[in-house]
Amino acid sequence: MENPQRFDDPSCIYKQPSPWSLRKLADMVPARVVLYMLSFSGFLVSFVMRMDINLTIVAMVKSTSSTPTDVNDSSIAIPHCYVAAPNTSQSFENTSSIRPEELGEFDWSPAIQSTILGSFYWCYILSQIVGGVLTQYFGTKTVFGVSQLLTAICSLLMPTAADLHYGAMITLRSIQGAASGLTWPAMYAIVGHWIPPAERSRFMSSFQGFSIGIGLTYPLCGFIIAHFGWRVVFYTTGSIGAAWCVIWYFFAFDTPASHPRISQQERRYIEGSVGEQVVLGSEEMPVPWKEILTSWPAWAIGITTFGRIWVHYVFIIPGPTYMKSILGFDIQTNGIMSGGPFICSYIASVAFCYIADFLVTRQIISLLNVRKIFTALSQVVPGILLLLVGYLGCDIVLVLLVWFTAVTLITAAYAGAMANIVDLAPNLAGPVLAFAQTIHMTASFLSPIVAGVLTKDPQSLDSWRQVFGLSACIACGTYVVYQIFGSADIQAWNYPDKKYPQSVREDSEPLKGSPNYKNGKIVPPRSIRLSQEA
Repeated sequence: MENPQRFDDPSCIYKQPSPWSLRKLADMVPARVVLYMLSFSGFLVSFVMRMDINLTIVAMVKSTSSTPTDVNDSSIAIPHCYVAAPNTSQSFENTSSIRPEELGEFDWSPAIQSTILGSFYWCYILSQIVGGVLTQYFGTKTVFGVSQLLTAICSLLMPTAADLHYGAMITLRSIQGAASGLTWPAMYAIVGHWIPPAERSRFMSSFQGFSIGIGLTYPLCGFIIAHFGWRVVFYTTGSIGAAWCVIWYFFAFDTPASHPRISQQERRYIEGSVGEQVVLGSEEMPVPWKEILTSWPAWAIGITTFGRIWVHYVFIIPGPTYMKSILGFDIQTNGIMSGGPFICSYIASVAFCYIADFLVTRQIISLLNVRKIFTALSQVVPGILLLLVGYLGCDIVLVLLVWFTAVTLITAAYAGAMANIVDLAPNLAGPVLAFAQTIHMTASFLSPIVAGVLTKDPQSLDSWRQVFGLSACIACGTYVVYQIFGSADIQAWNYPDKKYPQSVREDSEPLKGSPNYKNGKIVPPRSIRLSQEA
């Protein structure tokens, strides 16, 4: 008879796995949460790499004056609010001297500087449609990852390009713009496959990583320039971008079915929730461009968002000039006040998206009305507040309060028209987003150009009132189009044969006359609902 092995024998190894193994810990984190964090961090890093030059170019270019100036010199352009309030306790000491890091190395004219900054947006707009098409063929993982890697490489090469010629910088900025233009269509395309309809507004808040990116970029660049020089800015942002690409490669997957670590329970929930809205293998689905280009709901999203982007970029680009020329902020205060509202806007975007999902899932307000309400909140109200800024004079505390509120409300769009893109076509969210962005991102360079034309004298408050008034009119006027033509119904061209699947038609059409039907809400088949409840 064999002697049983004793537990005190060194050769006996207790092999029962610990309940807190890494595998079990990983299973506790839903794959959708991982995707949310990847999306959030991806847009944050993307905007850090694209916005760094806005402040860095100030330190790169030689100042118009190489010696400290006298504050009594009549040739100095004095900020409006210092003129309007001559007895203010603030002085010009901080703005009258030029710091060593601001002396600059390059003798570039304002026109050259504008070309360097603007070249990003020219190519950014042109690559939107390309991004939608590429995503349909190669998937989000490849397109988003490659676009981020190209942007990071360009950031790392930027100091060398500046030493060669400003034309080299324009080339790199153009490549960055073309690559960054692929990111939005790529990420939108993955939402329809991964995120159940009831969670989409909340997931869209991850896109607000760009707000944190903007909010962090200005103070980060200012700190690096002051202590290490402007070249280190590009090395830092480029290295951050490259490191993020490694994380994306190992943790991002195009569909739940292709994810090697997703739990079966989560996969069943996702696939059951999206139901007939998405088609497996839709990456290879031909894009019905004719139907998209003739779709009034798609046009309504592009046109209304044009107004929001117009207002948004008034805050992003001419905004710091207003704070310097009218309010008289020094560069460090300007950086904090320019970036601060975008940190607040991310926090608000999470709240907006949760509220939107709550209203829809509890059937308090229809999906379409939720989209319209939050769209109005994101552009009509900020447009009016921007107009108010021009008439608040030099009450700086009140101006900043209104300013912060307006920028914060802009993010409500991600529970409004921007989320509406996935409502219309879950299979084709990338191409539809590309189409809409081709329209509305033209405002990203038109808005600053128009502001520059209207503010030839940046110290004139009347000129700024024209800028703010025009922006308010555009924001409100474009919203009217969405109010009339906006829709939350899944479009027939979302499907390969351009016909609604029978199960979708049977479940949605009879409910149109019942109190439970909500515009744009496709109820899953009864069998799927019962399996989800079980």
